[in-house]
This record gives sequence, structure tokens and C-alpha cells, in this order.
Amino acid sequence: MTEVDRGEGKIVTKPKINTMEELSAAIGVSRPTLSRYFQDPDSVRRSTGEKIRAALEGVEYVPNFFATRMNRKMSGLIGVIIPHLNDLFFTSLLNVIEIAAQEAGFTVITQSSHGDPEMEARAAERLLSMNADGAIVGPLGADSNVVALGRLGANLPFIFVDSRLPQSLPNIDFVGTDNRQSIGIMTEYLCRKSEAPVFLGMPRLNSNSEEREAAYLSAMARLGRVPRVIESAIKPEGWAFEAYAYQVMTEQFGRGHFAGDTLICANDRLAIGALRAANRHGLFARDLEPRQSIRIAGHDDHPLSRFMTPSLTTVAQDVDAIGRCAVDVLVRRIHGGAATAEGPEIRMFDANLRVRESA
Repeated sequence: MTEVDRGEGKIVTKPKINTMEELSAAIGVSRPTLSRYFQDPDSVRRSTGEKIRAALEGVEYVPNFFATRMNRKMSGLIGVIIPHLNDLFFTSLLNVIEIAAQEAGFTVITQSSHGDPEMEARAAERLLSMNADGAIVGPLGADSNVVALGRLGANLPFIFVDSRLPQSLPNIDFVGTDNRQSIGIMTEYLCRKSEAPVFLGMPRLNSNSEEREAAYLSAMARLGRVPRVIESAIKPEGWAFEAYAYQVMTEQFGRGHFAGDTLICANDRLAIGALRAANRHGLFARDLEPRQSIRIAGHDDHPLSRFMTPSLTTVAQDVDAIGRCAVDVLVRRIHGGAATAEGPEIRMFDANLRVRESA
């Protein structure tokens, strides 16, 4: 029994119902009818729906999500696999995906690979075991378990988001940012404002690392400038971009390199590490001449980029458009919209320049 306070000091005792079978017997309605009601109250006759609603008011019962979907062709589940839950870009993207999926009538099950290919593979297998209708995957990239992701794609519709595996799994739909455009507008802006920018690239983890460096080289060639890419023998520890950039730039600044240059970082997390290294060496000190001051820019518009010291100039990915488009493409695939002979659907969105104090 469950006691419920109805107000005015009145306590009503409601019997607790544990299973749909018990509820069916208590109400006098068949289990399949109850299942249809919990899936869609309008799918049963009005009189039956009113009878069920009235009965539910008098009992304590929470319908089992999976039990109500046992006899359905679709589970109503969309799986999402992202590299790290503590990366605020992915949490922002996940927030949009969850809202868009709910609006489309789906429930999101989120898995994190935590930068580990074995965990990415287990996440894919788990979604298959849960009969998910489809999946959105932000892959680890070079370390991804291609066999596991290939098996996922062979059994249900799935798309890549943010980055992709064009060599290993070229026929998978992709939704993300147009890196050529985003790095291009940042490079052009920095070239207008200063000497040619130097590029600090991402560790070679996913397709974004290669695409953004290639976009920088292309933009510099188009502008007639000589490109420079910062090289380092320091080995990155997985996705710890801030720590990697901090180590690399602390070493470079300590040798007197790049202290008066303009840096364009392949993502904001790298830029955050570079900012810390620059501040440690006093490169943003107020008494420096403008020509001596370092300038640092990033990519992504990380939620904390506005609150760095100084606030970070960057390009903002259209997270809302990317997340909603990913859900839209996947839902169409789930409902039978197969890929055409022209190949997978590739949707890439432009980014917008965000000029702040750092550059």
C-alpha cells in the first residue's frame, strides 16, 4: 500500500500494482489493450481509455517501458554513443538530440565510449541487445572498433555525427560541421588582423583533426600566406586536449617560440590549454606592446570559451542544427528511407565567427 497526501490532511491509501498482468486483472482489461493504451491512449476506444484512466487514479502503478513495447515492431529507442560525457561540446549536442528525438516520439539511450574502443564496441552491442530502432554515433575515430560499428550498421540504421570514418565505413550517413568553411573564416579573419597565424592541431584521433589542418593549409594557400604547423614530440593522452596543448605550448613558450604570434587551435579545448600556458608565461600582460602580445583563437564555441581569461575568439558550430538534422536523417532511415544509389547523406553546416578578447 502507498499513502498519498490529498491535501487538507486527508491521507488516501492506494494499492501498489507491480506488473501489467496484475493491473489487467485489477481493471478487467486485457494486457494487450493496456499495452496499446500506454503506447498511445488514443489507440483504444474512448470508453476503454476512460475506464483505464479512472482505474489508474486508484492504484500505484508505473508502467514498465520495455514491457509496453514487447509486441511492437519498433522499440521507440534511439541509441547515442559519444566519446566522452565530460566534453561539453558533446553534452550540448546530446541535449539537442534528446529534445529532437522526444519531439519525434523516440526515447534516447546514451552510451559513452570513454575514449576506449572496447567500450565503444560494447556500447554498440548493448544497443543491438536493446532492439534500438537506430543509433547516432560520435566515433572515437582512428581507435574505433570498425568491426563492431560495421555490425551495428548491418542490423539497424545509424549515422555518424561530428566526425566520421570515411575510409573504413564510407557508406554511413554523416552530419557535422563544414571544417573547410569554419577554419577558413577563422584563418581569413586572423590574417586580416595580424601576421599569418600558426596552427596547433589536434592529436590524430578522428577525421576532424585531419580535415581542420587540411582546411588551414588550403586557406593559407588561397590567401598567399606561408603556413606553419606546430610540431611536438609530446604524446597526447587520449582525449585530454587541454593537458596536451598546455604541455606543448608551455614547452614552446619556455624556449621563446611563438610568444608574439597568432595561434589558431583546431578546437577550443586545445585553445584553453594554450591560454593557460600563455598566462603562465605572462604573454597577455597589459604592459606588453600590441605587436608583442600573443593572440589565440579556437574552434567550436565551447560553453566555457566566453569565460576564459581572456575570453576566447572562436567559431561556433551550429549545434542545434547538427543535432536536429542528425535526428531527422536517422528517423527517416528508421521509417524506411534507405540510402540512394548516390551514396550516403552528408550534411555539413557552416560555423559563425565569435570575436572576443583573445584575438
